[in-house]
Amino acid sequence: MVGTLVYQLTKNLSIEEIKKGGYDAYFVDHTTGVYPQSAGGTPWSAMGMQSKGDVITDLHENMAAEQKARTTYDNILRLVDDPDVCDVIKFLREREIVHYQRFGEGLRIATDKLNEKNFYAFNPAFDKTCGK
Repeated sequence: MVGTLVYQLTKNLSIEEIKKGGYDAYFVDHTTGVYPQSAGGTPWSAMGMQSKGDVITDLHENMAAEQKARTTYDNILRLVDDPDVCDVIKFLREREIVHYQRFGEGLRIATDKLNEKNFYAFNPAFDKTCGK
């Protein structure tokens, strides 16, 4: 959604506006197409995604990712004054908060269902001999 927003804001820029805005290097490689990358120019890769196959670990990772996205949207809102852009970013920010809350609920439920006698909340799907 952010990529689409950026595209909508840049698709009709003149070459002079592209140069003035500092988008000329991006324009050379991608014209005004959406190319997922960080604000610092690092292309998106799956290396930023984490998965361990353990429900507790993965839910914590998901919650952290939602918080990092929320912080990014907070930072965008500090920089942008276009009301249409702000509305989209506020919607996305609210969505991250809801996702964080749902992952938190999932974590609580998963933890409650694990072996309550085990302080470390082991994963019974893999650790069949723990707690015995």
